[in-house]
Amino acid sequence: MALGAAVMTALIDGKRAARAIREQVTLEVAHSARVHRRVPGLATVLVGDDPASAVYVAAKRRAIREAGMRDVHRALPEHAGPAEVAAVIDELADDPEVSGILLQLPLPKGLDAAALIDRIPVGKDVDGLTTTSAGLLARGADGLRPCTPAGVLRLLDISQVELRGAHAVVVGHSELVGRPMARMLLQRDATVTVAHKHTADLPAVTRPADILVVATGVCGLIGAEHVKPGAVVVDVGIHRTPNGLRGDVRTRELRGIAGLLTPVPGGVGPMTIAMLLANTVLAFEQEQLCR
Repeated sequence: MALGAAVMTALIDGKRAARAIREQVTLEVAHSARVHRRVPGLATVLVGDDPASAVYVAAKRRAIREAGMRDVHRALPEHAGPAEVAAVIDELADDPEVSGILLQLPLPKGLDAAALIDRIPVGKDVDGLTTTSAGLLARGADGLRPCTPAGVLRLLDISQVELRGAHAVVVGHSELVGRPMARMLLQRDATVTVAHKHTADLPAVTRPADILVVATGVCGLIGAEHVKPGAVVVDVGIHRTPNGLRGDVRTRELRGIAGLLTPVPGGVGPMTIAMLLANTVLAFEQEQLCR
């Protein structure tokens, strides 16, 4: 491609992709109700009164009900201690009607999120965040995968992006997105580089990327100087600003540079809940095989 040549940038429609997944999940839940006389149950655990967490949990619970699943919710006060939260998780772990357990993060100060998450049985770990789930992913073994990276991968597949042999750069190394995203891309035979907001000369690292996945939590970190013409850019970030929702990518700068681009909102965001529902169905099906 000639230097300075314009690129036709196409947006990846995460809303449409998520809607298709949720419709399929609803069909599978209805089938389970007919065949097994049971439906998957997804339990959400909310500790404290963080407004953003309450909104996220409400959206997840609405999606659970719309899919025909059993909605199980446990709300604990801000001052709940580790033993109280652990007891709730243990109760849900023992409940045969609960297929998946989601502990909403972040937790109030004084609670060890990693220790509490690890109380969730791996078969009910629909967020894919337990140490055991991370180990299965690292080994390339079957297991439930973190919802957001799984959603990104699904968007790339739907968009017919060739992963094998592609140079993928993941900007961000969190346990929630960056690290599992890198492992999942490696398993699909991409050549993967992991960078982050502290990487020296970040543009020099990201510009060679065929696929750039950005999950730094820094609003507007990535712009035109970071992206080569024709690259696929996936923006996982979401930030509330006076001018509306924004991502980690300066989207307007990439029009005419990126080949494919996820918008914010409407890109990766809708996929996270869709993959949560898909994971719950998978957990239910695996449990049925063990009965």
